[in-house]
Amino acid sequence: MVKVDALQAHLKSLSSASAIQPLYLFSGDEPLLMMEAMDQLRATAKKLGYTEREVLLQERGFDWGALMNAGQTMSLFGDKRWVELRIPTGKPGRDGAEALKQFAAQIQSQAVGPDGPDTVVCIVLPRLDGKTKTSAWFSALDDAGMAIQIDSLDRSYLPSWIAGRLKKQGQEVESGPEGQRSLEFIADQVEGNLIAAHQEIQKLGLLYPTGKLTEEQIRSAILKVARYNVFEVTEAMLAGDLGRLNRMLDGLKGEGEPLVLILWSVTEELRILSKLKAASDAGESVQQLMRANRVWGNKERLYPNALRRVQPLRLRRAMQVAAGLDRQVKGLYSAELPSDPWDGLRLVGSLLR
Repeated sequence: MVKVDALQAHLKSLSSASAIQPLYLFSGDEPLLMMEAMDQLRATAKKLGYTEREVLLQERGFDWGALMNAGQTMSLFGDKRWVELRIPTGKPGRDGAEALKQFAAQIQSQAVGPDGPDTVVCIVLPRLDGKTKTSAWFSALDDAGMAIQIDSLDRSYLPSWIAGRLKKQGQEVESGPEGQRSLEFIADQVEGNLIAAHQEIQKLGLLYPTGKLTEEQIRSAILKVARYNVFEVTEAMLAGDLGRLNRMLDGLKGEGEPLVLILWSVTEELRILSKLKAASDAGESVQQLMRANRVWGNKERLYPNALRRVQPLRLRRAMQVAAGLDRQVKGLYSAELPSDPWDGLRLVGSLLR
């Protein structure tokens, strides 16, 4: 698989249809970035003559023969075709896996002339786990075409991403601390919701002329549209970012997110952190243990920093608090903990700073 940067370079090289791939796979869980990457590829393909579009959705009872036919059937009007297959779960099932392997073999066996393939197929998948990426069906598709992984935007890069988006519409924040505060303010308001971030940035373009935006203008225009994922709470804890953690807990509590699910996620992360801490102190390979415990993505970067920062006694205390919170949410009183379990989670976060 390649990153989205490689797709950008590929699109720039497509001066003729002969260079376009017959198959593209998109995988990711960030709707805005996925949509924009696909729109860029679709627009390029359209310029190269792929004007007829067909969309297939894999759901219960889906006829996989439709995919095989899509790669073989000529357009009634002689136009080149763009076919999208969306697999929302990322799990095609046994029959689907076999059909996808056959489809990959069909693509590789087809001769492509100077005018490029008659049909370009784009398969859309959610973010895939390591097991799926090594499956036979995905490996076959990857070999037959170009697989692009659309990564979520890490919180630390969000301010610079926002600045880049503002620049595209001819706007920028003030220089110095004021500008940085403005970018951080926007990031706090839109975190976890890039579609809303895109809309808020566009709104700034409508409200104000090109040029510099003051902190006051930004604060008066930007709405709070952040959405927090339960499992991102543990990322804030591992990073020792108590301010972000508090915002997340406030948001999740206001949305009525089940506390038991958040507590389970936090407890599981503390268990892994404790195991890695013991291995690190004993001179064992932390990287191997992270792989064994299926630690990937942003957490691959966060865990080593947390291991260096968190003291063993504070980690042990955090685990004790989490165990007490588990009893508390089940209705058992604990004099050592805050009366509100949400505040108990804040205590866990403070112990990991």
